[in-house]
Amino acid sequence: MDTNRTAQSDVLLELSGVKKYFPITGGVFRRTIGAVKAVDDISFTLRKGETLGLVGESGCGKSTTGRVIMKILDPTAGTIRFDGHDITKLSGRALREMRQDFQMVFQDPYSSLNPRMSVGTLVAEPLIVNKKGTREQIRDEVERLLQVVGLSPEARLRFPHEFSGGQRQRIAIARALALKPKLIVADEAVSALDVSIQAQILNLLADLRKEFGLSYVFISHNLAVVKHVSDRVGVMYLGRMVELADKAKLYNQPLHPYTQALLSAAPEPKRNVTRDRIVLAGDVPSPANPPSGCAFHTRCPKVMDVCKSQRPELAAYGEGQFVACHLYA
Repeated sequence: MDTNRTAQSDVLLELSGVKKYFPITGGVFRRTIGAVKAVDDISFTLRKGETLGLVGESGCGKSTTGRVIMKILDPTAGTIRFDGHDITKLSGRALREMRQDFQMVFQDPYSSLNPRMSVGTLVAEPLIVNKKGTREQIRDEVERLLQVVGLSPEARLRFPHEFSGGQRQRIAIARALALKPKLIVADEAVSALDVSIQAQILNLLADLRKEFGLSYVFISHNLAVVKHVSDRVGVMYLGRMVELADKAKLYNQPLHPYTQALLSAAPEPKRNVTRDRIVLAGDVPSPANPPSGCAFHTRCPKVMDVCKSQRPELAAYGEGQFVACHLYA
């Protein structure tokens, strides 16, 4: 399924049928008795220079998707192509070389930086490991990167505990930029920060995108944040993509009942119109035992009989919008 209709040369990242299952073991011999289907058949493409937002409730699989893209986790099935190369089974030296082109910014700037290392050493480490210059060249590059993210060159002499949360995230971003990547996966990169600081970091990410031609996969539960930074948005539920669309279409004309429910609960202070609040019944089912058919049917206010037995595929509905729902079959 092509969820982008873009020339292949313009595609930076492509996931096709990607799954990530975590085995459940039990008994004396710790045999596999089941699996947690954290990511269950995800397919999408990311254009060069594009930002794709991934949203959904906690446990929907969006962070696991980010880690699979980064090859921190190996996929159980499916294919991952990056810049025309199949990286699905890459490991060792080949993966280390390819990974220079894609980096990750994690949620918590307090735990993602080694407190025993100076800021200069933290930012320089990727350059040192990959032998990207002499000692003097690396020091100059570290100072340049710190200035790029809005910190003084002298910050390299200090330690992470001497900085605020927003400043630490700037350090993490500088470290991610060190190897001149083409893609950054930002996993809840601003959720641990104060609202005023969130705006500063989001603006920084937008500026860096323009300056360096970066592409982002931006993972967040915050619909307002995703709307601010993304070109397209994918909505995930219980390990699957239920809707994928251009930002304007998804926020103005959501198709999937789950997307409609999410947006109805999101505050829109600048809008003159209000959405009727859609309250979903029940809890999110366990990914270890997902419902048959459409995984959302146990909570969907528009459920039909077919939803309980047949799983809908993500299919095009209009230009630039894809939805996995029997309402649009």
